[in-house]
Amino acid sequence: MSRECELSGKSPMVGNRVSHSNIKSKRRFLPNLVNVTLHSEILDRNFKMRIAASTLRTVDKHGGLDGYLMKTKKSALNDRGQKILADIEKKQAEAAA
Repeated sequence: MSRECELSGKSPMVGNRVSHSNIKSKRRFLPNLVNVTLHSEILDRNFKMRIAASTLRTVDKHGGLDGYLMKTKKSALNDRGQKILADIEKKQAEAAA
């Protein structure tokens, strides 16, 4: 299982651990991933995902999974997020027609 957010694509970063004597050694900054189940009201489905805590706060801010996907650029979404967004747009187009 990779350490990558399934919606935003946030992944580990690299940096330096700096000691008191200013010696630098490599380290990794891992994203805070949590297992959640998000509900799409438009698709009327639940999605189990492993997303970053910061992404979860943004999803809550935008009013749920549908709002987050609609307001986020496609280039900023990960593959799974783009697939869910395509399904939502398809469902909305069918409802409009």
